[in-house]
Amino acid sequence: MSQEHSLIPPPRGAVLQQWQPEDPAFWQQYGRHIARRNLWISVFCLMLSFCVWMLFSAVAVNLNKVGFHFSTEQLFLLTALPAVSGALLRVPYSFVIPLVGGRRWTAFSTAILLVPCLWLGFAVQDPRTSFATFVLIALLCGFAGANFASSMGNISFFFPKAKQGSALGINGGLGNLGVSVMQFFAPLAISVAIFGLMSDGVQVDGESLWLENAAWIWVPLLAVATLAAWFGMNDLAAAKSSLREQLTVLRRPHLWIMAVLYLATFGSFIGFSAGFAMLSQTQFPEVVILRYAFFGPFLGALARSVGGMLSDRFGGVRVTLLNFMVMALFTALLFLTLSGEGQGSFIAFYGVFMVLFINAGLGSGSTFQMIAAIFRRQTYERIKSDGGSDEKAQREAVTETSAALGFISAIGALGGFFIPQTFGLSLSMTGTPAGAMQLFLAFYLICVAITWWVYGRKKAD
Repeated sequence: MSQEHSLIPPPRGAVLQQWQPEDPAFWQQYGRHIARRNLWISVFCLMLSFCVWMLFSAVAVNLNKVGFHFSTEQLFLLTALPAVSGALLRVPYSFVIPLVGGRRWTAFSTAILLVPCLWLGFAVQDPRTSFATFVLIALLCGFAGANFASSMGNISFFFPKAKQGSALGINGGLGNLGVSVMQFFAPLAISVAIFGLMSDGVQVDGESLWLENAAWIWVPLLAVATLAAWFGMNDLAAAKSSLREQLTVLRRPHLWIMAVLYLATFGSFIGFSAGFAMLSQTQFPEVVILRYAFFGPFLGALARSVGGMLSDRFGGVRVTLLNFMVMALFTALLFLTLSGEGQGSFIAFYGVFMVLFINAGLGSGSTFQMIAAIFRRQTYERIKSDGGSDEKAQREAVTETSAALGFISAIGALGGFFIPQTFGLSLSMTGTPAGAMQLFLAFYLICVAITWWVYGRKKAD
């Protein structure tokens, strides 16, 4: 065995010319160590991206406290806008890794997040800052959300298909932790003069508030992550492909089916993360929700990793189907917890939402495992049936899977816009979020039917 391993030349340099993760000897001797290093740096960068992406979920609830005069509908819009630009940018980000390289793109896409963080820190200190300026900053924060597509696509190239679900679950799940990391540390940071020489703080109810800290605390970490990506990650020569080769994935029916399912899982996770604090404030204004808002995204992010691992063991279809059933059930239970005429229970409301966060995270991991399994298998079988070589089949399977993961993630990110906006619209029209929850319940039930009919029943493809 050692003689066989010695015949494998070690991959060297920032650009790896040889990468064969499906070769057991190569994987054991070199591949797993390189893949894990790239994975953990990717996790760090992606976690910070989620911190920046969801900044307005913590900032918006405090803007009026520091001297601004925005309506509830405007504040909900600010929490939702990063999801719009993030979703739109995920489309080009889905295809960029084979064109540019994972190392180069991760470093660049992390570095540009310094712009909205620095700008937001200055903007919140001046009550004369216009709403339009905050809209622009919120849209720039969406660049952070787009990083998910390129990050997941990049990591999919490094791991063999047997470890795909776990690797993507770790990258996505721990990356998603950035939402809860931000929502936990931002409220602490704004209460301390971390950057005392650059700002004086604002007096709110007898206490000083440094809202700019919510954005500025990520600046040094982003700088470190940029350097780590540039010097510690690798580009894969084997992952190179043209845009035309990748765009063929748009013709696959399963791309659009899985996009709907992913919108219901990850879309729910990021949408609830963006809108939960504002929604809770409208229903239970006596509760200081920023003390507890971080816990839902935290549980959901951890659950995503678990969802990938469970799917590798039991199958993504089973995990996803059960997940949608639970989400539908607890969405129905949520109606019993709403404040209504002062009869609601915050404890019950919070508890039901925690279950929804957990299942949104689990489903995000299981649906991503399904995407990887479906596209790798179908692409491989199609190339082989057309007489292509095994090497060509493996390469195109990985390339098409990466493009599918990125594009589907773009559709899923739209949940970060629609959910807060639907909450805001329902509240403005009826004074209650019940109408929004009715739509979500119907959608989850539809996803139960789709998952079973297309993938779960015995005669499914």
